[in-house]
Amino acid sequence: MADNSAIEWTEATWNPVTGCSKVSPGCAHCYAETFAERWRGIPGHPYEQGFDLRLWPARLEQPLRWTRPRTIFVNSMSDLFHEDIPASFIAEVFDVMVRADQHTFQVLTKRHERLVELAPDLPWPDNVWMGVTIENRRFVHRADCLRCVPAAVRFVSAEPLLGPLEGLDLTDIDWLISGGESGPRHRPVKIEWLRELRDRCQEEGVAYFFKQWGGWRPKTGGRDLDGRTWDQMPTPRDRSPLTAVAG
Repeated sequence: MADNSAIEWTEATWNPVTGCSKVSPGCAHCYAETFAERWRGIPGHPYEQGFDLRLWPARLEQPLRWTRPRTIFVNSMSDLFHEDIPASFIAEVFDVMVRADQHTFQVLTKRHERLVELAPDLPWPDNVWMGVTIENRRFVHRADCLRCVPAAVRFVSAEPLLGPLEGLDLTDIDWLISGGESGPRHRPVKIEWLRELRDRCQEEGVAYFFKQWGGWRPKTGGRDLDGRTWDQMPTPRDRSPLTAVAG
């Protein structure tokens, strides 16, 4: 567990699972994979296995030992709804989040289909926020799956933003994060893509957070968009029961 996270929209990270596999274009230059693979083969290192998937049962109760309330990003080094994580282990993670109600937990996935499959059997307390990554127009349907989840906050991470998000329905979405890709092979983000998302959020009452322009390093281009920073955060609200996925 890491306190004082460098990720602008959270305060801490908790990784009961590490490692993942690529599922869509946003994964191509994964920062977590790059970091983990540096340590592959080093005996005793937490990433001795590189970015291969690994469960860490001993880390499950870490948030219960933190008494000061924090906003915690769950599995910054994995995807909680990865197909190789047993449903029983995901349920254990949710059980800890229910018990550690002094914290707010932010869960983000690209595995929208498995999220919908497991959501009816999971608890959804007000302190668990659920999000999906949408990097280009091919994946705007992930928001439709997210709407089926009775989370107090539903959010979209459009990072790395790789194209305009035509067709994205923001109905019942509370928060949108957008940003450019970072790293030596970063794919540039266009200002018109960002402006369109920001303006739609303002029109539709969705909190908007601009994380970064991206570049060689995460902070290379700064965080200003049209002369200001955008650090809006969502407000939890009551949710209706699960509904079917549109289409």
